[in-house]
Amino acid sequence: MAKSKLGAADFRLRKAAPADGPVLAELLNAAGEGLPLHLWSLMAGPGEDPMAVGARRAAGTEGGFSHRHAHVAMVDERVAGMLLGYPLPDPCDTSGLAAAPPVVRPLLELEARAPGSWYVNAVAALPQFRGRGVGTFLMNIAEFLARAAGAPATSLVVAEDNAGAMRLYQRLGYEVLDRRPVARFPGCHHTGDWLLMCKNLRRPATDGAG
Repeated sequence: MAKSKLGAADFRLRKAAPADGPVLAELLNAAGEGLPLHLWSLMAGPGEDPMAVGARRAAGTEGGFSHRHAHVAMVDERVAGMLLGYPLPDPCDTSGLAAAPPVVRPLLELEARAPGSWYVNAVAALPQFRGRGVGTFLMNIAEFLARAAGAPATSLVVAEDNAGAMRLYQRLGYEVLDRRPVARFPGCHHTGDWLLMCKNLRRPATDGAG
């Protein structure tokens, strides 16, 4: 049976909280297509579940994966999806690039190409809510937050062979600004490039942006 689309009125948006750590970790890993889990496995202690590492980091206050940067979309008091994003500094600090793990270095290089933009680090829906408009709702929230912060653009990084995400971002007015080859990691199924996509918020809004 096809899943029915949800409209903006069906969602309630709230700031994420430390108690959301486990679901945020699940959504972060889905958005990162397994890369977060790989990084958490490198941080895990002997016998520790990498997802527990992710949940702990999401519940904390430090780093880009903190719940402080996240909003969750609720449907009938259930978490349906998550948006995690923040403004990038201008200029971006690239002093730590050389020391970054090789698998994330291309992503950091691309981030640095969009200084001052509002960066969508992760956006994802739980499996039972996929294909129902959660991504569109949260991307529109990202644009609202970016405008409220005075950012000139929104930005994100996506794998070029993630066809569904690419269709969504292009429909919303995002354009490819730069690219870097994917540095493969265990479980990675992408073979092409990471793409930096940006949307200029100083242009008039398009119909697709809603």
